[in-house]
Amino acid sequence: MSEPDNNWERGVLEKLAMSAIQEQRRARHWGIFFKVLTFGYLFILLFIFMGWFGQKEPVLGSGKHTALVDMQGVIAADSPAGADFLIPSLQDAFKDKNTQGVILRINSPGGSPVQAGQINDEIRRLRAQYPQIQLHVVVDDICASGGYYVAAAADKIFVDKASLIGSIGVLMDGFGFTGTMEKLGVERRLLTAGENKGFLDPFSPQNPEQVAYTKQMLTEIHQQFIDVVKQGRGARLKETPDTFSGLVWNGQRGVELGLADGFGSVESVARDVIKAEKIVDYTMKESFGERLAKRFGAGVASALGYSAQGGVALR
Repeated sequence: MSEPDNNWERGVLEKLAMSAIQEQRRARHWGIFFKVLTFGYLFILLFIFMGWFGQKEPVLGSGKHTALVDMQGVIAADSPAGADFLIPSLQDAFKDKNTQGVILRINSPGGSPVQAGQINDEIRRLRAQYPQIQLHVVVDDICASGGYYVAAAADKIFVDKASLIGSIGVLMDGFGFTGTMEKLGVERRLLTAGENKGFLDPFSPQNPEQVAYTKQMLTEIHQQFIDVVKQGRGARLKETPDTFSGLVWNGQRGVELGLADGFGSVESVARDVIKAEKIVDYTMKESFGERLAKRFGAGVASALGYSAQGGVALR
């Protein structure tokens, strides 16, 4: 083969080799780009899951305003209506030097007496620490039982005429399966150390002594609730035989009974009572990671057959 032919073949091979190298470089560059993109996406998801996004930031440059804190849903330790969410939100609202007054908007059927009591205590502490700042409750659809336990700590309570308010009582519910077990031929085998360790076991017949003890305990918690309401409402409360019976009233009747002070919305109370029409929300929000973890935990508990039985509730 002649020299020109060899040069031609060598040139073609060199071009093919260079093309292959360039293609590999392009593929490597795109691979790096997609890896960086994937890592960035995963990093953002990690931020969200760890709760670094979605947390409430301090309000800056807001000027004179009415501070708003929302209490929505059942009052429980792992709920946005629980003390861990509400207390920091209230503290931030009172601490801001531009806060002219605080509105706690409540839409809750009640829940844990412990959580409600902790929030009530903190409201009283903050009102004493910041006597120049008033806290008013505005009721949306419902402010019953544990919700009203919290509301009783406010300077004033405002409702809509159709709001539901009251339900000053305590309950402890559960189920009994002894009849069903007998029909199915199932024998309950419960071993305990301590005569009351199987307290109100739903698979065993009711023990009259345990029932009497439970009723006494509920009566004591009910009396604590009554004392809080009387202390908070004072002479405004027009007590009747039904006031502490667990009944619920509409907003109009609640005003007549002294359970509420008047009618109003968040906007009207901010404008006409606090005299600061601008509203700034201080409610601490639940992060995506917390919601995801809570749902995951609830799903696992459901799959394993776990359930809460016999809890004491203000509802």
